[in-house]
Amino acid sequence: MDLELQDVHVLITGASGGIGLEAARVFLQQGAKVTAHYNTTASTIAPLVEEFGSERVFPAQGNLSNETDTARVFTEAQRALGPVQVVIINHGVWPTADEPVANMSLQRWQSTIDTNLTASFLVAREYLRQLELASEALKEKASILFIGSTSGKYGEAGHADYASTKSALMYGLTLSLKNEIVKIAAQGRVNCVAPGWVKTPMAEEALKDPVIVYRALASTPLKKVASPWDVATQIAVLSSAKLSGHVTGQCLMVEGGMEGRLLNRQASDGTLEDY
Repeated sequence: MDLELQDVHVLITGASGGIGLEAARVFLQQGAKVTAHYNTTASTIAPLVEEFGSERVFPAQGNLSNETDTARVFTEAQRALGPVQVVIINHGVWPTADEPVANMSLQRWQSTIDTNLTASFLVAREYLRQLELASEALKEKASILFIGSTSGKYGEAGHADYASTKSALMYGLTLSLKNEIVKIAAQGRVNCVAPGWVKTPMAEEALKDPVIVYRALASTPLKKVASPWDVATQIAVLSSAKLSGHVTGQCLMVEGGMEGRLLNRQASDGTLEDY
């Protein structure tokens, strides 16, 4: 199906792996131009440049927690491929160590907040500032799409830092910006896609633990971990003004029907105990 994304400039943060890399490929297959942001590793983006050409793929390096770097990424992207029309705010970290809030260091809390939330604010702000200067024709396909998580809906013990950032993106920012973007672009939209567990490099180590896999799937009717493609296709659909032009302020859960988190298990004596 034609999503009418031909020559639309899409900037994807965290595009060097997992969901971001797959989303870049899906958009390119739909004829879009893609700025593929990365922080440290560009090697995974190189095959996209070889396949689709430098006139359609622009790798952009930047530390998005830094205002100057974020502004530079947008400036370089516009110089390479024209004004950014759609932004996919996908980057993020999930610290692997289980640390309850009572034991969590301020350094870990601040690092996760800076990477996942503050950097997302800076990207959204820079996008909106540059959107103000775009032509009315380009503004017609204006869209911000955040990547949330089931952690933002259900919480995640031992990872309250990560869960808090995702809740903020899914609800606070999405619901606020949907009312702000229309002051700049009358048809502009802001949405969110929130996956559960996905087979990405970030989750690879955790998914080697059968207990984690069981807990992830025990309340999931589809009984499977998502692939990056499962999420990337929904990102493309929500970013399409043709298919989703009257959809804004929504958070689409891509989690196989998950109903929540398992907290307790039955002990041998029939009582409940923590996992």
